[in-house]
Amino acid sequence: MLNDAVAPEIVPATGSDKDAPLKEDIRLLGRLLGDVLREQEGDAVFNVVETIRQTSVRFRREADAGAALELDAMLKELSREQTISVVRAFSYFSHLANIAEDQHHIRRRRAHLLAGSPAQKGSVSFALRKLRLAGVPRKTVDTFFQDALIAPVLTAHPTEVQRKSILDAEHDIARLLAERDLPQTPKERHANMQLLRSRVATLWQTRMLRYSKLTVADEIENALSYYRITFLRELPGLYDDIEDDIAAEYPNGDGTIEPINAAYVQMGSWIGGDRDGNPNVNAGTMQHALARHATTILDFYLDEAHALGAELSVSTLMVGVSAELQALADQSPDASPHRSDEPYRRALIGIYARLAATARALGATNILRKEVGAAAAYPDAAAFVADLRTIVASLESHHGAALVRPRLATLARAADIFGFHLASLDMRQTSDVHERVLADLFAKSGVAADYTALSEEDKQALLLNELAQPRLLYSPYIAYAAETDSELAILRAARDIRQRYGARAIRNYIISHTETVSDLLEVLLLQKETGLLRTDWQTGDSICELMVIPLFETIPDLQRAAGIMSQVMALPLVKQLIAKQGQLQEVMLGYSDSNKDGGFLTSNWELYKAELALVSDFQKAGVKLRLFHGRGGTVGRGGGPSYEAILAQPPGTVNGQIRLTEQGEIIASKFSNAEIGRRNLELLVAATLEASLAPQEANPARNGQLAQFEAVMAQLSDLAYHAYRHLVYETPGFTEYFFSATPIAEIAELNLGSRPASRKANQRIEDLRAIPWGFSWGQCRLLLPGWFGFGSAIETWIKQADGAAKDDRIATLRAMYAEWPFFATLLSNMDMVLAKTDLAIASRYAELVADQGLRERIYKRITDEHGNTLRCLELITGNTERLAGNPLLARSIQNRFAYLDPLNHLQVELIKRNRALSAESRIDERVHRGIQLSINGVAAGLRNTG
Repeated sequence: MLNDAVAPEIVPATGSDKDAPLKEDIRLLGRLLGDVLREQEGDAVFNVVETIRQTSVRFRREADAGAALELDAMLKELSREQTISVVRAFSYFSHLANIAEDQHHIRRRRAHLLAGSPAQKGSVSFALRKLRLAGVPRKTVDTFFQDALIAPVLTAHPTEVQRKSILDAEHDIARLLAERDLPQTPKERHANMQLLRSRVATLWQTRMLRYSKLTVADEIENALSYYRITFLRELPGLYDDIEDDIAAEYPNGDGTIEPINAAYVQMGSWIGGDRDGNPNVNAGTMQHALARHATTILDFYLDEAHALGAELSVSTLMVGVSAELQALADQSPDASPHRSDEPYRRALIGIYARLAATARALGATNILRKEVGAAAAYPDAAAFVADLRTIVASLESHHGAALVRPRLATLARAADIFGFHLASLDMRQTSDVHERVLADLFAKSGVAADYTALSEEDKQALLLNELAQPRLLYSPYIAYAAETDSELAILRAARDIRQRYGARAIRNYIISHTETVSDLLEVLLLQKETGLLRTDWQTGDSICELMVIPLFETIPDLQRAAGIMSQVMALPLVKQLIAKQGQLQEVMLGYSDSNKDGGFLTSNWELYKAELALVSDFQKAGVKLRLFHGRGGTVGRGGGPSYEAILAQPPGTVNGQIRLTEQGEIIASKFSNAEIGRRNLELLVAATLEASLAPQEANPARNGQLAQFEAVMAQLSDLAYHAYRHLVYETPGFTEYFFSATPIAEIAELNLGSRPASRKANQRIEDLRAIPWGFSWGQCRLLLPGWFGFGSAIETWIKQADGAAKDDRIATLRAMYAEWPFFATLLSNMDMVLAKTDLAIASRYAELVADQGLRERIYKRITDEHGNTLRCLELITGNTERLAGNPLLARSIQNRFAYLDPLNHLQVELIKRNRALSAESRIDERVHRGIQLSINGVAAGLRNTG
């Protein structure tokens, strides 16, 4: 019998019981799920689930071969219906455990604040205090916030598209769980329990995933749900908090602070504009994305304006108003005599009417609350902001300042941040497509018969010559390839979108696989062909609407990055365009492909070197560098804690400018809870602030040892690169092993997401997209891209020394870990990956490889390297336990793995069934559904596998 009457206590920050509320919440949600399972599926299924869980625990803890055989036999005997029920049970537990953990993070943070503890590391107040104590003046801080751009960019993910129904149910469960921390009467406690039970039951009866092929439109809607949950309110709220923090740390003489009006945190998106390898993205999807963006933000503005109209009942019979406010009220379509003395309400009724007209003009089709009368649409978001500021100024000058902060200031702030476009949509396409399109245009205009055959030097000369010509290559009277028409239509759509929704709606064009200077010039020429790059031919003055951003991805690309940018920035036309961009140029670095190309250690090192080289060359050119970090969820794809990652960036690479991708289950993990979401946004701001302004500390690494550390890292990288490449690209049969021992084939077959898993229809690892590559290794619990090669590199490097020199090398590695943030962060991320790696589970997936000799040969290589890596990590850090420095995460992993492991065992069984059916050219939709559910459940359980 559950005890509903006693609320869990918010425990103090110290003591062995600080995780007791978390354990209680997990037990509570587990019991409720078990009750629902019994009610919905019967005791037989519940007993099967429990038996599988217990056997799985025995397999994990005791490495019991008998348990493995028992589990295998048990899973084979499950009927198709039972299999789906069991997979769903363990998948839902992963989701419920995530909710409990998020609530515990909130609980611990609040307990910390209630105790009056010092500002936590990772908070803006902590960063500001550190800067003030280091002597950084207030003016420098103000300048930072006026000039900064910090932009999380949401991207689609092929394996994680939560249905809104599931998100809503989980949001309710989180809210009800939070209520249990408040004092409740027995009756309230019972009511809370009943509601929790009902929401868990709703989850069970709701389809977790979409089973029709996902479209780009589905992915757009999924991303927009996080704006409603988190970004629309929490981002403006964070701005208010930061102003309070600045006032507290740097108080003015009169105790006031001027508001920071710059939108230094802005949202970005790739969903609907990223066409690299995705044939489903075109001009129509871009237009649809912006229409949905605009509808989402305007719905928010309409709701807030309506609420403000109800709240601001201020009467001129009681207090005066400004002339500007009175004029705004007089323009309102509201002529009711009942509100003749309520100018704020009348003004807001007029604002609402203008917002409604704007929403219709920008594509909204369903405005739920009709306006009082007709009004002209706003020409742009700035005009809307101006009206709101008129209201703010009038209130503040007529004893109404207290009425501004609750809603009005937040709405004005939101309008600054989100405009009418909500998020800037990036465009991305691979350089090969640009080359083909221009080859078509050149050939059919008679300018160059075979552009693709030209040397790089000749390509540059031709492109620069065409950029200097007033005429266009394109003619509406010539038939072009379908790809050419599509790409030109997309660029024309971008111009229309900017005119309709504002310049911030689309402002970046990213070039995948940038390898040469001509790759950038090609996009400039395509912009000229579509009116996005325009020149005054009398003055020679040019303007380009979209910043052309190279994406350097592979190891060779990263090594060439600085040289390419130096050449490009030296060109007179590009110099002029960069000046128009505020003497700023963005460069994107790809973590995913560089990892797949060269392995974990080499990828990180080459990224580090590329950043240093870019900083140096940009400083010489007098151009400000903004780096865009293409990070994924996995450590192998640049994942890991964002705060530490930003602080570990090489000196001079942040400077108040940073963009980074957020994707997959990482978006859900960070932003599906409003309070957790605000904390994650604050971490980005705090890290960027600290990395940009904190004086470089005087430590041995920066006083001479850094050069030694970098020299060692170069040697280690070379050794790790060869170990990784030898396994992945040079070992006969490795590709067959990978496609058999991971669910990559099922991920590709099930069409999870709108983008194909591979760039080409083959089984070459070179052509496989980096997301499914890393994701597959996560599913089978090896997470190989996050550690392979490290052990071999360290072991070989130490052995290369003689006698006592071996001890010197070990001491050097330990010094690198203690004194170099880059190396410490690298090892910390690898430590987390190794904590989530499980060879016992991975061995079950290895059994899927039919060729026993191949299986044993490759698997032994992997497990040997795993052992080497663990030993070397322990040698350097001195920690024999994983996550010794992060006990909360260590406990989290242990809490959930007893429920996560069965999903892996079930996935193996379902893969066996699916492949057996495929061999007979048969399909079983229930097996497909089970695999998809297991993929979602494992990803949710690991929380950063995408």
